Amino acid sequence: MTEHPTRVIFLGGLGRSGTTLLERLLAELPGVTALGEVVHLWSRGVLSAEPCGCGVPFPSCPFWRCVGERAFGGWSRPLAERVLALRHRVDRTRRIPRIAHPGLAEYADAYRRVYDAVGTPVVIDSSKHASLAYCLVAAGVDVRVAHVVRDPRAVAHSWGRSVPRPEDGRPMTRWGSARTALHWSAQNLALDRLARRGASVVRVRYEDLVADPAATLTALAGELGLPASGLPFLDGALVRLSPAHTVSGNPMRFAVGPVELRRDDSWQAALPARQRRLVGALTWPLRSRYGYLEAA
Repeated sequence: MTEHPTRVIFLGGLGRSGTTLLERLLAELPGVTALGEVVHLWSRGVLSAEPCGCGVPFPSCPFWRCVGERAFGGWSRPLAERVLALRHRVDRTRRIPRIAHPGLAEYADAYRRVYDAVGTPVVIDSSKHASLAYCLVAAGVDVRVAHVVRDPRAVAHSWGRSVPRPEDGRPMTRWGSARTALHWSAQNLALDRLARRGASVVRVRYEDLVADPAATLTALAGELGLPASGLPFLDGALVRLSPAHTVSGNPMRFAVGPVELRRDDSWQAALPARQRRLVGALTWPLRSRYGYLEAA
């Protein structure tokens, strides 16, 4: 375990908003380790043995085997089932207004043990769920939140697409436009309120990140207290990614080597006008607040 508490950069927001991309970029900074969506470590990693971002099944990955030994003396089914049971009781969006729960300390401590066992000064948890961010903050974990937002119409289009999971080929979860819009509003509003409670929260837009990755990443790193001198892994829109030991997330978590960053605006042609108007109406006024002022 580390001598001092590990600083946690928690990427919050709704899925399909660019959190995996941001995680991979931040993980190229010195002293920073990307862990993926730690909220799914217990089910997808420990119980289902899905592959780590390095391509090796979770139980066989030397990185995660070492983390498990340091944190808990090894991974086990009873441990994972206990954390999942606590998650069901504690880590729920509906509990955010009153996040306190008898199991909160034990639940957050499981995450704290994982973070500290990594052995680097800073780790990134891209779990996204606002409720988990509230749990970590309430339990006193040294966490800074990067609130990632993306145009809700683009997010709705992404959630409606059929995309196979690289882990097993099964289709990723799909949502309709109305459901996506409601979840987009709920998650982003919750993260806005977390900032009002005094937590360290900084917002970053996906569109700004892909338009000017160097400037956006440098500014964000400064606000998060991370070193960002030179960014040698970035060359304009081209980024060179190192292997990452991420337990869950977007298929991009498996990418290694040169990757060109391009903004995905396919929703403008592919999302039907009726759905664009529906999402636009359901996400107002947050859509306006975040700078997405174009007509729906």
